[in-house]
Amino acid sequence: MTRAGFTGELGYEIWTTPDYFASLYDDLREAGQGSGLALFGGRALSSLRLEKHYGSFNKDFRPDYTPGETGLDRFVDFGKTDFIGRAAALAERDNGPQRRFVVMEVEAQDADVVGYESIMKDGKAVGYVTSGAYGHCVERSLAAGYVPATLARDGERFEIDILGNLCAATVRLQPLYDPEGRRLRG
Repeated sequence: MTRAGFTGELGYEIWTTPDYFASLYDDLREAGQGSGLALFGGRALSSLRLEKHYGSFNKDFRPDYTPGETGLDRFVDFGKTDFIGRAAALAERDNGPQRRFVVMEVEAQDADVVGYESIMKDGKAVGYVTSGAYGHCVERSLAAGYVPATLARDGERFEIDILGNLCAATVRLQPLYDPEGRRLRG
C-alpha cells in the first residue's frame, strides 16, 4: 500500500494480486459503510486530477514530450553522465523548452474538451489539448495541453474549438482546487 493522491485528496493505493481483488473490494465496501465511501469511475478521477493540475501518463505525458515541456525536469538528475538523451536534456535546460504543459479554464457551453482539440491564438493553431473534463469541485470546464512556452503565463487567453464552437480558455498556473495541497496532508 502506498499513500498517494492522484485525485488531490488524501488517499491510498492498494496493490494486490488479482486473486484478492474481489475479497478486497468486499472488505473495503464493508469498512466504508457509514463513512460516505462511494464508487466513482475513470472520468471522475480525470476530472479531479485536472483540478489539481496533475498530468496523466499516456495522455498528457508521453515519450514525445520532453521533461522541460512537461514540468517534470525537476526530477532529472542532470549530474548523471550516462543517461540516454542527456545532451538534449541539458540543451533544453539551458535554452528552455519550446512548449509547456498548462491547465486552462474553458468557457465551454454544452460540451467539454476531451483531447486533441486545437488551441488557437489570434486565429492560428498554436497548441493542442491532451485531456479535458468538467471539474465538478470547482464547477468549471478544464483542459490540459501544450502551448508555446512564451505564452504559458497565468491569465493568458486562448480559444479551443469544441465541436465547431471557439470557446475562450484561460491559463491557470496554480491548481484551482486546494492550491496549497492541504487536503493531501490530512
